[in-house]
Amino acid sequence: MNNNIIAYCLNKKGATKDYPFGPNPLVIKIAGKMFALIFESEGNDSYINLKCDPVIAENLREQHESVRPGYHMNKEHWNSITMDGSLPESDVFQMIDHSYDQVVKKLPKRLRESI
Repeated sequence: MNNNIIAYCLNKKGATKDYPFGPNPLVIKIAGKMFALIFESEGNDSYINLKCDPVIAENLREQHESVRPGYHMNKEHWNSITMDGSLPESDVFQMIDHSYDQVVKKLPKRLRESI
């Protein structure tokens, strides 16, 4: 996994990392809610799960072979992005931003205001 991706997630305001499922995946949370799950493995099998608006999620899956329904997640609201270099890093950053925003907007107002 590209360390830039992990650093980008962790640089989001209020982001924390956790390993609730063991050493893999790395889970990035905001206010205790997941917005990124990073599965690292050898070769091109690393991927990141990101929350996504269902309509946008479907469009991304149609446009990019490396974007699939979320592995072990609600497939309507989560995408898995294979980190094989086929998507520019800037596109992945936009997807991370969207995932973060999707989670933050669902937080209670007092939590949103404290972030």
